[in-house]
Amino acid sequence: MLRIPSGECVYAMGPENAPVAAAKPGDIVVFETMDAFGNQVRTEQDLFQPGGWSRVNPATGPLAVEGAEPGDVLAVKIRDIRVAQTGAMIAVPGMGALGHHLSHNQTKVLRIEDGQVLFGDMIRLPVRPMIGVIGTAPAGESVPTGTPGAHGGNMDTKLIGAGTTLYLPVNVRGGNLAMGDLHAVMADGEVIICGVEVPGEVEVQVDVIRGQSIPSPVLETDDAYYCIASALDLDEAAKLALDYAMAFMRARLPLPVNELAMLMSLICDLQISQIVDPLRTVRMRVPKGAFEGYGLRF
Repeated sequence: MLRIPSGECVYAMGPENAPVAAAKPGDIVVFETMDAFGNQVRTEQDLFQPGGWSRVNPATGPLAVEGAEPGDVLAVKIRDIRVAQTGAMIAVPGMGALGHHLSHNQTKVLRIEDGQVLFGDMIRLPVRPMIGVIGTAPAGESVPTGTPGAHGGNMDTKLIGAGTTLYLPVNVRGGNLAMGDLHAVMADGEVIICGVEVPGEVEVQVDVIRGQSIPSPVLETDDAYYCIASALDLDEAAKLALDYAMAFMRARLPLPVNELAMLMSLICDLQISQIVDPLRTVRMRVPKGAFEGYGLRF
């Protein structure tokens, strides 16, 4: 099994990053990851100093997948996510959607044991590991790993966890997959700019779907597909997610556009992933069950 150590990482996703490893379709790969702070926040005395988005969220990789060419899709099946026994959170005045409420800079270190995050003596939260940053290289200008986009990146979508498959556009030969920014638990919105930030490792199986391009990431869970979009504001991100979902359904279902639009208004939920990164991220849920008779699949 191929393993990529956390020291092999990038702070921007782009075509100039040489792959640090290569895999064949069907291979299983383990990505060891640092936390969003580069493992620099270890105690509650280590306060986060805002320094822009260029030195946060190290992403392990990139990994080239043999046979992946521009216009293809990289399928990343997330087999397992294993997180460390401690995580960290920060609260920084002026940062995040709640920054205007905060009076001082604070770091909170949290223990993780028996499948729970110990937030305090009275609060224990079930661990729900997810990947904050995962994506391929965009074809043009590099994108910092702290920023989401059509290539993936810092989507902070809490559903990207074990048992799901993420489909990513291939923009350069090999795809150049990288990931990091694991969270032991995080809510939709990520309103204070972080979840429980943890180092860990992600076990994935990679594959290539040839000749089937997508404009932006699509996540598959047991019961739904999610079309993910990022933009400068929530309105634009929502519009993109709607358009992507419509295109996704039109390509796979023999139904007229008017009826697809009606169904989207009945059963397709528009959901917020995060509102604190340089671009906002929204997802549109397309339930599989309603289209079981059509055999809806990616």
